[in-house]
Amino acid sequence: MEWLPTGDAIALVVAVAMWTAFAYVIEHSRWSPRTLTAAVNVQRMKWMRMAMDRDFRIVDATLLGNLMHSISFLASAALIILGVVGAALGAVGTDMELVQQKIPFLRPETAAEIETKLVFIGIIFIYSFLNFTWSLQQFNFCCILLGASPRETITDAEKEAYAGRAARLANRGGRSFNRGLRGFYFALAAIGWFIHPLALIGATLAVALILGRREFFSVSRTEMLGR
Repeated sequence: MEWLPTGDAIALVVAVAMWTAFAYVIEHSRWSPRTLTAAVNVQRMKWMRMAMDRDFRIVDATLLGNLMHSISFLASAALIILGVVGAALGAVGTDMELVQQKIPFLRPETAAEIETKLVFIGIIFIYSFLNFTWSLQQFNFCCILLGASPRETITDAEKEAYAGRAARLANRGGRSFNRGLRGFYFALAAIGWFIHPLALIGATLAVALILGRREFFSVSRTEMLGR
């Protein structure tokens, strides 16, 4: 990376590696069944199974609608932040030099370095936006599947199979939502890059530890598991 000092390049690689490793542990490792995310997935399966026994599924549709509203809000927020990042890219130069003069703990940097860091943050929010919109679509598919679900006259085995399909769609939507939300957290950590490369590494590690605690040791996980 010729446009970045060696320290910045190393910090970027380490931060991305930590983010990737964290996602792997939560989603694919042998510890993933012990996470809060896995506990929520189990509860979604129970929810969809109970929905199969209800004559009227207005409550289920309302709950899904509330979930989709939250996702839409965060997707809109990601777009707004992308606009702010784009405006900041256009201000690189004289305006950024003025900002560096006003904030004493910011390091003097070239325009190319500042642009690279802003582009990195922009890419994170693009990633979050794409995950939020895909999550929204998958929950929408779940709504359609729930609306098309058969009546209570079918066998229990058929109910289990249909509930499993709806729950798996909802779980995939939840996974995409979690990925988008993690992007927000790690984008906050990326702001530390403007202060120092070590600040980027430290902030990314702090975010990973905070999110890891929530996934493995939070009260919410305990309540979801019913223990």
